[in-house]
Amino acid sequence: MTASVFDLPATRRTHSVRSADGTSIHVEEYGPESGTAPTVVLIHGWTCSTLFWAPLIHELAGEYRVVAYDQRGHGGSGTPRRGGYGTGALADDLTAVLESAVVGDEKVVLVGHSMGGMTAMAAGDRAAVQSRTAAVLLASTGSGRLLAEAAVLPPRVRSKRVRDAFHRFLLVSSAPLGPQSAVTRAALKYGILGAASSRELVAATARIVHACGRRQRAGWGRVLAGLNLDAGVSALRVPTAVLVGGADKLTPPVHAHGMAARLSRFAGLTELPGLGHMTPLEAPAAVAGVVRTLVEDHLRPGAQVKEETA
Repeated sequence: MTASVFDLPATRRTHSVRSADGTSIHVEEYGPESGTAPTVVLIHGWTCSTLFWAPLIHELAGEYRVVAYDQRGHGGSGTPRRGGYGTGALADDLTAVLESAVVGDEKVVLVGHSMGGMTAMAAGDRAAVQSRTAAVLLASTGSGRLLAEAAVLPPRVRSKRVRDAFHRFLLVSSAPLGPQSAVTRAALKYGILGAASSRELVAATARIVHACGRRQRAGWGRVLAGLNLDAGVSALRVPTAVLVGGADKLTPPVHAHGMAARLSRFAGLTELPGLGHMTPLEAPAAVAGVVRTLVEDHLRPGAQVKEETA
């Protein structure tokens, strides 16, 4: 049977780290060993897991060391205790992963999708993250105002009160998704994928999202509903690129343009026409291209000299 691009390749190493509050964070490594190739660290979004990154890992692991981890409450990572949901906890977890995965004076490129991008923003002022990061890609994400800017409801629903209430319900509801069905797959396709998404892509997305526990989903949804990380965008002092799907209903392009305007070292905006919120699943080659540019420009030997003389 031919392996699907939506299945993870064999890991080179799997381990766990302890975050500041003791929560166990599951970490996977792919590709070359540490010190033999540039390192890219992948941070997934809400209701996802390392499985979300499978297509991108297939694109990158042949040339880069790829480190991916499950956000707390997702995949193989521990479920946080009461009070363990928040942007500070996300920053703590990323700090713990980088302190474990980055050796000596090595630096990495961070790739954060959705809540993963918010994690990079939340950790932007952490010395342990700053010293280990060469560049960042913020993919399909936003720094705040998620309820106000979401576009899941069609434009004909003009009431701001109705729109905000509906989008809040989507985030904070702990209602079970149940088993995959034609209805749930259609809803996911409409809400988070581009209209031209294949049946295989929709099924892969449903497999990832349905695996997230409903209590964990709601816990993080409450955090996202009140998100304000504008200061975190400004705290990112390394070259930072932004990527968004042109048809993203959860974090529409207005977020990408807003972050681009606030970044101190803006490294370019990529908008992928017709794509939804799950850009690394929908267009892994395009996302990989942006990652490669960041690696070659800011992480390869000689890149620092190139930056200083530019």
